[in-house]
Amino acid sequence: MTTPALHPTAPAVLAVDGGNSKADVCLIAADGRLLSSVRGPTVSHQAVGMEEGMRRLDELLRQVAREAGQDAERGPVAPIGVYALAGADYPDDVRRLEAAIGGLGATERTVVVNDCLAALRAGAPRGWGIALICGEGVNAVGVAPDGRSSGFPALGEISGDWGGGYGIGMTGHIAAVRAEDGRGAPTTLETLVPRHFGCPSPAALVAELYADRISADRLGELAPIVFEAAYGGDDVAHAIVARLADELTAMAGALARRLDLVDLEVDVVLSGGVFRTGYTPLFDLLQAGVHRTVPAARIARLTVPPVLGAGLLGLDRLGITASITGTTEIPSAASFAGTGT
Repeated sequence: MTTPALHPTAPAVLAVDGGNSKADVCLIAADGRLLSSVRGPTVSHQAVGMEEGMRRLDELLRQVAREAGQDAERGPVAPIGVYALAGADYPDDVRRLEAAIGGLGATERTVVVNDCLAALRAGAPRGWGIALICGEGVNAVGVAPDGRSSGFPALGEISGDWGGGYGIGMTGHIAAVRAEDGRGAPTTLETLVPRHFGCPSPAALVAELYADRISADRLGELAPIVFEAAYGGDDVAHAIVARLADELTAMAGALARRLDLVDLEVDVVLSGGVFRTGYTPLFDLLQAGVHRTVPAARIARLTVPPVLGAGLLGLDRLGITASITGTTEIPSAASFAGTGT
């Protein structure tokens, strides 16, 4: 696609990174300058439904336009919008999302991609490589130098997944319960897990969960507790972390083999809330595992907001080569909480 006749400082790309816990929206000029940015609650159609997701997204789009001095009421605010969204897994998902977002009229062209691709573009300077996402859940995507791509449905247990903040938290809870009743090994999680919810014991926490006085959705809050226990030398907690490293290693290896990346110097980008932990054994195990399959892989945590990757994807599609500047205006990532992407 040829570059439109845009003034360098005019809005060029509306970029959205919509994960399971929050959404970042930016308006970027043709020269790469960040014009405005906002953060809001998740717009995921899987989490809140399509109607509510579009209502939230429309509100964020209008807010980011106002902050850039644009009037969203008078028509599109940019030539292209790139919406990197959790749940854009199957072609039917993408079609439905493109139709719904296109109806908002925020941009002249609507591009919907999986949010993994934004993380990869943000962290891989050559535009190809592998992204491993570990937030509330897990996902991964790979892009080859020739543009071929591959990924996973990432639908939870039904698609063979384990990991992320929820998987870690649930497994920590199970370990606590089994330690108390004698089915499992002793672990400090027996004390730490129920304490987090104000319960006197794992059995008491189970009763609260069963009665739905505590939502099972909150078990993802336990991911930092598991890392805390691992820090303290707890073998059971460390085994949970090691399992996570194995799962992520398996995803990276599968993508490298599918895309013929095994013998290349591949950028492997780590993105998501769980990777904000300072528990270095996770990264040591992950690096060793990835290098067994891809010896020349370059593994690094993403240090910029993934929404910038959505912005770069938009500039790519406009045929514009530019670095995005002014990124300090984007809300910084929250401290590690075991969830979020």
